Amino acid sequence: MQIGLAADHGGFVLKEPILKALRDSGHEVRDFGAHRLDPGDDYPDFVIPLARAVAQGKVERGIAICGSGVGASFAANKVAGVRSALIHESFSAHQGVEDDDMNLLCLGGRVVGFALAWELVQIYLAAHYARAERFERRLAKVAALEGKGKIE
Repeated sequence: MQIGLAADHGGFVLKEPILKALRDSGHEVRDFGAHRLDPGDDYPDFVIPLARAVAQGKVERGIAICGSGVGASFAANKVAGVRSALIHESFSAHQGVEDDDMNLLCLGGRVVGFALAWELVQIYLAAHYARAERFERRLAKVAALEGKGKIE
């Protein structure tokens, strides 16, 4: 699976071992940065390009990491076609994909350690969208909202 990965300074320390673990697991990873620790950088500068790549199908799934994961989630969800969520526990890591077709996982680099983050990433990547009628209906309602204020 081709994965996109992005982090600002708040997620940089977690991004690097996640990047290595993904590559060691055989995934092709596109690194959207940050490529060095810069306390003055801004999460939208990395998350928006990642989110666009997810929306355009240039990567199959995305992972964004900032300090809490909140800002990364806000930014990612501004891009039409992205269904992002901040995840810190295993149920939502798979349920978000299975029921809601989540395509971009957000993590808090200052909230979860590597062991939990890696577990959540593996669960997220192993999950598959169920495509049930009720899920399709719900996603259509959400997609209808995307034309207002979204970044293309």
